Amino acid sequence: MSARQLASRRGLHSSGLLAAAAASIAGLILGGSSLEFEFPGGLPAGNALAAVALCAMAGAAVVLTRRKSWTRAVSWCALAAALAWLPASILLAGNLHLVFGNGRGDAWIALTLATAALVVGTLVLALTATAWRFLKRKRPA
Repeated sequence: MSARQLASRRGLHSSGLLAAAAASIAGLILGGSSLEFEFPGGLPAGNALAAVALCAMAGAAVVLTRRKSWTRAVSWCALAAALAWLPASILLAGNLHLVFGNGRGDAWIALTLATAALVVGTLVLALTATAWRFLKRKRPA
């Protein structure tokens, strides 16, 4: 596969992941009562959308970064944290509705903020590195 084909495929995959993240975030902002819809087992749609948004942003960061780079390693860590966020939240709450008791809500807020900061920071890093590579390329005259 040529470098041009790889770059095209990388752009397509990252665009799809970023579109999924944007749609999930828009759903969270505009969703209202539809976020209370429960999937079989009792998981509210809002919780699932938040997990999809985190995973899609982290996945886009992985796709955008170069292989064998430190930014790729950080992106994989962010993706692992995003994938673990919902299961860890459910374990902290002890239920699928993420209703917290016994002071566990503070721990969940810290976990959520740390995960979101890592994911968003990694995505910004990946987008910046991609833009830098694009601008740094020598253009034919």
